[in-house]
Amino acid sequence: MYAVIRAGGKQYRVAPGDVIRVEKLSNGSNGEVEFPVLAVSSEEGQVAKQADARVVGQVVEEGRGPKVLVFHYKRKKQYKKLRGHRQGFAAVRITEIAAGGQSFKAPELPKKEAKPKKVASSESVADVKPVKASAKKKSAPKKAAKKATGKKK
Repeated sequence: MYAVIRAGGKQYRVAPGDVIRVEKLSNGSNGEVEFPVLAVSSEEGQVAKQADARVVGQVVEEGRGPKVLVFHYKRKKQYKKLRGHRQGFAAVRITEIAAGGQSFKAPELPKKEAKPKKVASSESVADVKPVKASAKKKSAPKKAAKKATGKKK
């Protein structure tokens, strides 16, 4: 099942579990966002507008996109202007599509466990072997200086 939603003036075709990058959103409750639904596909493959359809997503990441350079130039007038712009975005993972009394949910992602920090001890420093001087790479031999030739007058 998939749905067509509108976000940021654009339309997206989404399915449960998809991650889309949309224009920056104001977070709803607990990072969940509900999108306006334009159409929903049914199990028979038909696409139709359903009044009770809803698409819910979870904000995964927020950030700014790559810099887009805007260059203004007028020839013969000594006029140049360079501006940069970075568009804000929100990465949203579609968690649920509900329509016609049915609900399709994305599988839960496994929780990431925090790894314990490593503690530096004096024993680990003593176990490190020193680097031998002969193991260093030798530099290439220097070129001989060119002989100066005198000019004839």
